[in-house]
Parts: sequence; C-alpha cells; structure tokens
Amino acid sequence: MPNDIALDAIDRTILRDLQDDGRMTNVELARRAGLTAPPCLRRVRALEEAGVIEGYHAKLNSGALGYGITVFALVSLRSQAEDDLRLFEQHVAELAEVRECHMLNGEIDFILKIVAHDLQGFQQFLTSKLTTAPNVASVKTSLTIRTSKDVPGIPVDAA
Repeated sequence: MPNDIALDAIDRTILRDLQDDGRMTNVELARRAGLTAPPCLRRVRALEEAGVIEGYHAKLNSGALGYGITVFALVSLRSQAEDDLRLFEQHVAELAEVRECHMLNGEIDFILKIVAHDLQGFQQFLTSKLTTAPNVASVKTSLTIRTSKDVPGIPVDAA
C-alpha cells in the first residue's frame, strides 16, 4: 500500500470506528461519519482496495478456548543471510501456536508470541518445533504472568 494515500477526517472516523467494532452496520458507520449509507460504503470499499483495511477479525478469548499461557520467545539464528531468515519465517508461518513473528534489529533476530494450552504443551512445542527449526542458534523464553493491555490495531490519528 502506498504511504501517500490521502485520508480525510471522514476516512479516519470510518477507520477508527471499524477498528473498534468491525461488525458495525454500514448504516451505523455512516451515521457516525456524518454520511448516508451509499457514500460510506463506497469509502469503505475504496479503503479496502487501497490496502488500508486489510481484513476483519473476531477477537477470541484464549482462556475460553483452553489456551492458558502466552509466551514470548527471543530467537537468535546462526545466520542472518536473507535465505536463512526467509526459511525461518516460512517455518514459523506454519506453526499455529505462533501468533506473531517480528524480525528485530540488534542482538536478537526474532520475537515470537506463542500460545499453548499449558506449560507441558509449550515445552513440547519448544523442543519439537521451535528449537529444532532450521538455523536456530538459541531461544530465550518469557512466560506471561499478566496482560494489562491487549489492544488490536493501531491508533488512528485525526486528520
């Protein structure tokens, strides 16, 4: 998506409201944006086509689905050659337990957010799927004790 897309105050209102409630009806979204429904829908479609809106998702309760722990893993690779980085990224893309994967600048190559049902399940994942991944030199993990903020999306600034 190009960085030079021009977003006006109405577009930003639409984005902010959809990010807060992706199930909002177009009629309600239009009302909040000060539009009628047809032009509001055209704006939403244009934002989708421009790649500003990438998708719509339901936020699920991990505990209700039996995922009792969240772990952050700091992964260092033996080689930072582009092919080795991509191979690692492809490997973790196939692991359902890995919910986020970010390449870092500095001493650590990647940080992963991992969910598991319990500590034993995480240990099994760690020893059979993560530390055995291609090119992995080391993995340092931290178990989440408490989450005080978990806000999806990004801040939508005023125009």
